[in-house]
Amino acid sequence: MTVALERAGVTTFRGRPVTLLGPEVRVGDPAPAFTTLANDFSPVDLAASAGTVRILSVVPSLDTGVCDQQTRRFNEEAAALPGVTVLTISVDLPFAQARWCGAAGIEGVRTASDHRDLSFGLAYGVVIAEFRLLARAVFVVDAQDRVVHVEYVREVGEHPRYDEAIAAARSASSR
Repeated sequence: MTVALERAGVTTFRGRPVTLLGPEVRVGDPAPAFTTLANDFSPVDLAASAGTVRILSVVPSLDTGVCDQQTRRFNEEAAALPGVTVLTISVDLPFAQARWCGAAGIEGVRTASDHRDLSFGLAYGVVIAEFRLLARAVFVVDAQDRVVHVEYVREVGEHPRYDEAIAAARSASSR
């Protein structure tokens, strides 16, 4: 069994430092491959949206305030971003994601569950070792599968810099 790279000092959870598992993804890197689950338990991977710009919005759990707001914000923004795929990824079970999306009226964002084997979280360096949750982060991947924007949010309970992620997606779409 391979032990994932441990990174300390990247983020905090309720003010306390936590350990992230996996490598740091940087702008210019090839987007790491991953396999997560859709609400119907079918596989969701990077190839499923090949040829489009992707916003990968990472949240600990859709059932919390900031995660709810983050997903709603990207859902609103998605309407003004033709050709951009927005994927919200958490370790929530697919049942919970489907329930939340239905209750919230989310249509512009797809959700993906990383609960099975943390494939996404370990590939993108966002697994919180202490809680088996994903740290809040946003990645933008261009149509050529290159990472063009990265934000590991410093405090899990804070919002990401939405405007920067949207600007990166728009810029990548115009190329």
